[in-house]
Amino acid sequence: MSQLDDPDSAIFVAESEGAVVGYCYAVIEPMSWKELRDEAGFISDLALDATARRQGVGRKLIEAAIQWFRDRRLARVMLWTSTQNVAARDLFVSAGFRPTMTEMTLELD
Repeated sequence: MSQLDDPDSAIFVAESEGAVVGYCYAVIEPMSWKELRDEAGFISDLALDATARRQGVGRKLIEAAIQWFRDRRLARVMLWTSTQNVAARDLFVSAGFRPTMTEMTLELD
């Protein structure tokens, strides 16, 4: 089954002058005992063309995904972002997200 056929996922696309300048992939994740959380909306991917950044495109895509989750009566929306990606973190905080967990990684040689 393709993601496009999955009723628990959605892809939102932003266009400018007929060209795709961004997309947001949203999915409903089932309850996870490993992550100690109930079913939740998850913004799995947000990508913007460099020309679309700081233009409100990312915010509109996030808002569309959040509304899609609200329409499905989910209580929580989550996402992951790199700690080094300050611009993305600022966008997500401005959209109402807050840090809740810190993932830590040790690379093994």
